[in-house]
Amino acid sequence: MAKVIRNLLSRSSSALPPLKFPDLRFHVNCSFSTSASKTPKNKVKKLKKSNNNNNSSVIINQSKLKISQVKRRTRSEKELDEETFMKMYGNDNSVHVPVLLGEILDVFTSLTLRSFLDCTLGAAGHSSVIIRAHPEMQVYVGLDVDPIAHQLAQSQLRSVIDRDSFDTAAALKVHTFLKNFKDVKSVLGEVEDELLASGVNGILMDLGMSSMQVNDAERGFSVLKNGPLDMRMNPKATLKAEDILNSWPADEVGRVLRDYGEESNWYSLQNRIVKARLHGGLHSTNELVDLIQNSTSRTKGRQGWIKTATRVFQALRIAVNDELKTLEDSIRACFESLSSGGRLAVISFHSLEDRIVKQAFLNIMNCSDVDGGGVEDEEGKRLRELRKINLDTVKEEAWIKQVIQGINGTILTKRPITPSEKEETLNPRSRSAKLRVIQKA
Repeated sequence: MAKVIRNLLSRSSSALPPLKFPDLRFHVNCSFSTSASKTPKNKVKKLKKSNNNNNSSVIINQSKLKISQVKRRTRSEKELDEETFMKMYGNDNSVHVPVLLGEILDVFTSLTLRSFLDCTLGAAGHSSVIIRAHPEMQVYVGLDVDPIAHQLAQSQLRSVIDRDSFDTAAALKVHTFLKNFKDVKSVLGEVEDELLASGVNGILMDLGMSSMQVNDAERGFSVLKNGPLDMRMNPKATLKAEDILNSWPADEVGRVLRDYGEESNWYSLQNRIVKARLHGGLHSTNELVDLIQNSTSRTKGRQGWIKTATRVFQALRIAVNDELKTLEDSIRACFESLSSGGRLAVISFHSLEDRIVKQAFLNIMNCSDVDGGGVEDEEGKRLRELRKINLDTVKEEAWIKQVIQGINGTILTKRPITPSEKEETLNPRSRSAKLRVIQKA
């Protein structure tokens, strides 16, 4: 199995694909009212020249926009082997495919990973491969708030340890908890007091939903499957999506759609949702989708209402699970739980999450109250030396392109890493994934 994984992830493209810009054509119809029956030839020439210049300017501006969008990210140079990928995952959409798997392996390859924490265990896709790649690992901790995912992960981890015969398998202690990653510090304290004191060598947060969650209609996450308007990551939580739609004040419903879904048509949708309460409210995903379809311009076709529905479902899911506030607090807690030289990798899937991760990293690096940030002279000298060692080390890692150095650590991804074109083709759900990594001083 390890050989299959290596075949799948080890190949790298030699260069990025060339940028392609659309063939832009502009048709300008001009009419002029003059006292003469014909427009003078010299004026026509000037007008044509002006139009050509305007067209060129628009094309250049469009090109600059495309280039600037590419510069905001670093597309992965790793190239998946399609044949091996199909053997492992096939065309079955119900199978959860871990995103940016090779890139995550690269993040932790240079570290001696004696302890590792997966904050979003899911089906243990990332964790299984990381455990195989690091036979020196002694302590593994996995968290997930979803009981179904937690059960699947436990089974997968047991099979990995039983099947693989690396030397330290017997010494590896595996701990899994049915808890949210906001509880990371208390969980580490439960595992070992020493682990909380010394810190963890590597931490992963994958903020995407698993295929099992999306494909289960009863969870209410899917736009395309009819089910109850639930959307709870933790089935024991009390707040559901239908509670927001049917009982929250109108302005709060609008705020959720505007701020969490970034939906431009939020006010119209807010009014329709409140109006639906007069007829019994909304209780199924199909009812909500029907409301969205009737609120979306028919000229945009199927893709128009699907995009709107996706934003609305995203907004409700974030509100139900309080995802953004939980994420902001948890990133800091995870960074504080790292050992010196340890790395935290975060995969986000929409712009709201990515902005929070980016800003949290910047805040952590330059504030003085983070554990290990040190304000005393001796401690400051020690940290300066550690940062120098860190920078010397990261220069040798090919996946690191640009870094940002701060007081408490180094951001190893000035721009987020996104999947290769091959991965996006083979696994369309990976398209919006962004990876950011920070290393503690």
